[in-house]
Amino acid sequence: MVQNNLQRNVARREICTSVAIKSLPNPEVILLARQAGYDSVFIDLEHSTLSISDASTLCTTALQAEISPFVRVPRSCGSGFVQRVLDGGAVGIVYPHINTKDEARAAVAMTKFPPLGTRSLTAALPHFLYKQVEAKEVVTQLNETGSMVFAMIETSEAVSNAYDIATVHGVDVLLLGANDLSLEMGILGEWEHPTFQVALRQVSHACEANGKIFGISGIYSKPDIVRWVIHELGAKYILGHSDLGLLLIAMRKNVETLRIL
Repeated sequence: MVQNNLQRNVARREICTSVAIKSLPNPEVILLARQAGYDSVFIDLEHSTLSISDASTLCTTALQAEISPFVRVPRSCGSGFVQRVLDGGAVGIVYPHINTKDEARAAVAMTKFPPLGTRSLTAALPHFLYKQVEAKEVVTQLNETGSMVFAMIETSEAVSNAYDIATVHGVDVLLLGANDLSLEMGILGEWEHPTFQVALRQVSHACEANGKIFGISGIYSKPDIVRWVIHELGAKYILGHSDLGLLLIAMRKNVETLRIL
């Protein structure tokens, strides 16, 4: 099976970088991400109009380009939707607004094959570049490497339950969503606020105590905070900016250069 760069980097004690794709369905954006040096892509089906077909095209291109595709699905989308995203090439599913242990268990069930979950099996998967692979091997490899479960921590309730969520077998990553969490706390964007930093520490501790990966999203504009989260709190999955955001930054910089001329 193709390589999972997040698992590889964590084994090497390195961070895994990711760029969000929200607006550009063209597979060229995957190749640009690869050339830029990202380890993975975060294909967003929650806050975008991208389709499952778009996601599959992006995932398949990413697998061939050896950049790991993770897909965020809409909240409460159901197992049928998740099944199609996984069959389309995702090597991990990002579940938004996981607030309780039971919700985390439900996420695992939708993502993993039995006995870990309830996912059904099909043939000719892009994860193996459509090679014929013995069914038992498909199940084993995808359960271990090709179906990571990201539980997004985006509310005060989720922070309070972070330790319990991290104990769920099959959950791989606790991904703190900084924007929604700070919004729900009434301190939107105040990354230095003591309440927000306590939440970061709680999620970090939950991951460390249970052998889970700590991830962070939404703080790409504050490198000092991200540096602290990486070096002091042990974060390994770092979601950077989005496709349109990066394009806008580059355009503004280009205009500034032209106006100086």
